[in-house]
Amino acid sequence: MNIKKGDKVKILTGKDKGKTGKVLQVFPSRNRISVEGLNLLIKHMRPRRQGEKGQRIEFPAPMDASNMILLCPKCSHASRIEQKIVKNERGKSKKYRVCKKCKQVID
Repeated sequence: MNIKKGDKVKILTGKDKGKTGKVLQVFPSRNRISVEGLNLLIKHMRPRRQGEKGQRIEFPAPMDASNMILLCPKCSHASRIEQKIVKNERGKSKKYRVCKKCKQVID
């Protein structure tokens, strides 16, 4: 999965199409991402004690990762991501995310 917690993404489909937001949670096993302030659902909570009122809680529900694209922090365009593996002088390799438009390393 190319998107990580804290990244800015743009929604491509659904009721929030065209909106941008910050990633709150990533669920790689389910291929889903939760974005701050987008895809809000309302959950009705019953009162727990007598005399207490019920509540309506709004929360961002996770949506499929294929419905969003990463916004590059350098060029601020929505672009695809390239995975580059770079070896250092000790022979250890590290994987980097690279913007396809401006060729800048994102990590």
